[in-house]
Amino acid sequence: MAAAPVWSVDPRTGKQREQVAVEATAQEVDAAVRAAHATRGALADRTVRSAFLRTAAEQLETAKDQLVEAADAETALGPVRLTGELARTCYQLRAFADIVDEGAFLDVVINHPDDTAAPPIPDLRRHKVPLGVVAVYSSSNFPFAFSVAGGDTASALAAGCPVVVKAHPDHPALSELVAATLRRAAERHDIPRDVIGLVHGFQAGIELITHPLISAAGFTGSVRGGRALFDAAAARPVPIPFHGELGSLNPVLVTEAAAAERAEAVGAGLAGSMTLGVGQFCVKPGLVLVPAGAAGDRLVGALTDAVSATEAGVLLDHRMRDNFIAGVAERAALPEVDSPVTAGAGGEHTVSAGFLTVPAKRLTAEGEHDLLLEECFGPLTIVVRYDDEDEARSVLGRLPGNLSATVHLSEREAAGEGRGAGILAELTPLAGRVLVNAWPTGVAVAPAQHHGGPYPATTSTSTSVGGTAIERWLRPVSYQNAPEALLPPELRDDNPLGLPRRFNGRLER
Repeated sequence: MAAAPVWSVDPRTGKQREQVAVEATAQEVDAAVRAAHATRGALADRTVRSAFLRTAAEQLETAKDQLVEAADAETALGPVRLTGELARTCYQLRAFADIVDEGAFLDVVINHPDDTAAPPIPDLRRHKVPLGVVAVYSSSNFPFAFSVAGGDTASALAAGCPVVVKAHPDHPALSELVAATLRRAAERHDIPRDVIGLVHGFQAGIELITHPLISAAGFTGSVRGGRALFDAAAARPVPIPFHGELGSLNPVLVTEAAAAERAEAVGAGLAGSMTLGVGQFCVKPGLVLVPAGAAGDRLVGALTDAVSATEAGVLLDHRMRDNFIAGVAERAALPEVDSPVTAGAGGEHTVSAGFLTVPAKRLTAEGEHDLLLEECFGPLTIVVRYDDEDEARSVLGRLPGNLSATVHLSEREAAGEGRGAGILAELTPLAGRVLVNAWPTGVAVAPAQHHGGPYPATTSTSTSVGGTAIERWLRPVSYQNAPEALLPPELRDDNPLGLPRRFNGRLER
């Protein structure tokens, strides 16, 4: 059977633009993984690794115009958005280079023998080592930041792990360009180009997760696709870690006091967040609890005005467009669901933003309205009108895990009066990031960031954004009674690499 061609497609027209590659066969996936595995030694030196990451950022910036043009042609996300995303991607690469240079991620701990302890402590020295080749599954909605050179790839390379990327079918030409750029950066530091592998095709993704030399995987995408890969990773003869970001409603609770205080501002802010990027952000607020009554009516009115003024936009591909239109229609047909602004087809290739409203009582117990508790990818949010705090709490108690959970409080509640602290405590089990008087769209790349959450938001407790994302690709090893001459330099008493470490119980920096 001939290999299927991989086409670049224009989402504005749905037409094929050019053939980019062919789908990888099982033999080609095997070759890519084995070639990546052979490069592990070239990443052993942390100085080389950090220099490679910085050069990769420089090379991406040099190719900015070509890359942004290619990305826009395949995603229709627009040059402004894509230029900003590329800048974020380069920042991530440099941030991980700094982490590599600092060395704290190695978690070096040294204990000298202590015969007085009960039981006695032998000579123990612990640090973290790379897992091996990492499979990265690119996302559709972030063609730079969560794709070939995105956070999974950057953090894996920083950990010392080669990478094989499964390209997303929505931007194959861009994936090829970015992979070539990273390979040029690698070769400038005498790192074999195969440290970055790239494969195309659905079946290639399955072959990748089951390959015996793949040691871990990172995924950003749908619940259905992510769960299938997660199950495959667990079913292997040797299971591997699968760090998947699958789906999230990102609930928002607006208190009655907050609505009374600034209903119009909250409504306008919600409109901006839910329509940002045509609603294709993983942290789009998809379910918003708003009080019934006059203040809630004002909020819904402001939301109506702002969403009505939003222009129709292009989704990343026509399959997503079809799923969005069908998903909106199915939700809108449920009893007591109203559509103040109708979402759906905006034109032959576009979609229009909108929102639905439903009484909270419809969601306090299991039933057909549970469909509203599932993510609908695109510019749609569900406004749930609650009568009292108990009703709102009941709805929150039925939600699955999320990337984010938000509460909008009044000034007095935010100052500690009322139930502000209690609401934060109730939201904490729901999500990996809890926001107060803000909107979840916009995930800062910062050391304290956590982009993850309880299942199905993610399949692990780790983050895919921020410095601690590197921890996903490492495992700890302890050496006991190993002669100094045999130890890796990271674990020697004289600390030749100048690493932060805990030495006989004392933190040294």
